[in-house]
Amino acid sequence: MKAVISVVGKDQIGIVHAATGLLEKYQLNIIDINQTLMDEYFTMIMLVDLSRCQVDFDEVVAGFDALGEEMNLKIRVQHEDIFTAMHQI
Repeated sequence: MKAVISVVGKDQIGIVHAATGLLEKYQLNIIDINQTLMDEYFTMIMLVDLSRCQVDFDEVVAGFDALGEEMNLKIRVQHEDIFTAMHQI
């Protein structure tokens, strides 16, 4: 199973480090990643593999929600099928 993780917020030191630290904690492997800076705003979207994850998906979501609150970022974690359904024309 796969998930899409999006991160958006004002650029600051440590965003990538903190986000990838959670990926390692939950054993999520990056399949694809794209990030950019738009003026002073950081955006990143990752497609990750959940197959080695040893915790419930809700725990992963809660971990990224907490990171978003801590770093004043908007982080969304969605199953790939939900993400795809929401973004179809």
